[in-house]
Amino acid sequence: MFLKSALLLSLACVCVSACSQPAEPEPAAPPAPKLVGRAAAKAAGEVSPEAFVRALYEVYQNPPAEPVQPGRDDLMQRSLNAMIFYDWKNARDAGRKPVLQNDPVCGCTGGDVVLKSVKITEGERNFADADVVFTVDGTEKTQIVMLEKEGGRWKVLDIVKPGEKPLTEQLLAAIG
Repeated sequence: MFLKSALLLSLACVCVSACSQPAEPEPAAPPAPKLVGRAAAKAAGEVSPEAFVRALYEVYQNPPAEPVQPGRDDLMQRSLNAMIFYDWKNARDAGRKPVLQNDPVCGCTGGDVVLKSVKITEGERNFADADVVFTVDGTEKTQIVMLEKEGGRWKVLDIVKPGEKPLTEQLLAAIG
């Protein structure tokens, strides 16, 4: 009886030992593709004001295939989008040119845009200003990009270029 029990116990140990051997590891999932362009800027908006601004200027390295419709830019705050849309619509209806003749972030219609520096000044809870220095085709430009956290993401609230009124004031005057 003792021998039978010892044999069963040995057999059980062998079975448990065989079953507890680690299975071959599952093949690792391929890494997620790195976000670029507008998708990267949108995702960076959930991180910090500085991450958002850096990604915002990186968009020019991977521009969208289709241009963003006026007033429909998910990187811009909703009030700014509304002003851009109404300026564009009113200008079209009146047969005049809209205030925005180019991209408000770079003040350009294309070219090689390179961010040189960003200095963030955080304001109240959902606001920050970014003093940016960048180049467009080698020409240095500076401006303040005012930010607001809207819907859990940082977005462009206004843009102030040296010697000019803020973009929102220019747009409000045009749609007056």
